Amino acid sequence: MGRYVIRRLLQMVPVFVGSTFLIFLMVYALGDPVAALFGDRAPDPVTAARIRHDLYLDQPLWKQYPHYMGQIFQGNFGTAFNGRPVTELMASAFSATLRLTLVAIVMEMIAGIALGVFSGLRRGRGIDTTVLVLTLVVVSVPTFVSGYLLQYVFGVKWEWAAPTVAAGAPLGHFLLPGLVLALVSLAYVTRLTRTSIAENARADYVRTAVAKGLPRHRVITRHLLRNSLIPVVTFIGTDIGALMGGAIVTERIFNIHGVGYQLYQGILRQNSPTVVGFVTILVLVFLIANLLVDLLYAVLDPRIRYD
Repeated sequence: MGRYVIRRLLQMVPVFVGSTFLIFLMVYALGDPVAALFGDRAPDPVTAARIRHDLYLDQPLWKQYPHYMGQIFQGNFGTAFNGRPVTELMASAFSATLRLTLVAIVMEMIAGIALGVFSGLRRGRGIDTTVLVLTLVVVSVPTFVSGYLLQYVFGVKWEWAAPTVAAGAPLGHFLLPGLVLALVSLAYVTRLTRTSIAENARADYVRTAVAKGLPRHRVITRHLLRNSLIPVVTFIGTDIGALMGGAIVTERIFNIHGVGYQLYQGILRQNSPTVVGFVTILVLVFLIANLLVDLLYAVLDPRIRYD
């Protein structure tokens, strides 16, 4: 196991370098951040030259990227065009988005897996058809529609939850936006679990466990569910990074100044240091999540060994 982890960590290095280089290339080399900073106005040559020097853009690309990576390893992600350090923006944004993502992932795992198991064990029955139809409706409805609807019903009409969420709000205030963020993923987890449970329920090892006289709940939890969760865990692992980076709509609906909001503002205002810094962290989140998923395979299926 230890050698496998070391090997995977070494494999992550070229992936991280390649991903961040492409991001850096698309943001800095394929455009002019300094010209974008001034908008339609023609920048003063002296001012533009000074900004390019401060951003190290007056150097060739093969020098710019190593300089940027060297700053990152020192904990310096640069300064946004509004004068605030990017790390300061990250501190508040990731704090809010991590809480939002945590709520969404917990809802996705508990409700999605429970509904999937319940539906998969009753394949072809009325309850199975109902779950499939409901998940199809959830997937078909855009997030901004379900978000505004739930915000109006629970936040405005019934006043069960806050219609907007401040950055430093407690975890309980993120329940409603977390539900909105998790809805589509929850539907996919339900359908994945349902399909996997229905297929594995006819497997030989399940029949053997039943023939041995094991209790039904033990057959489901110890044998059927563990093997059925492998594709579900794969989806959830990759979904963590997607939820953090793709929460733009949810965060705008509930006025949460998180990662999605900062990325949207950075792209809209062509704030290059902010975009590159936030996406770099999201690349790390994806890599770590995929590593944890691979390690969970051995926990779920004893037949999987990492030598």
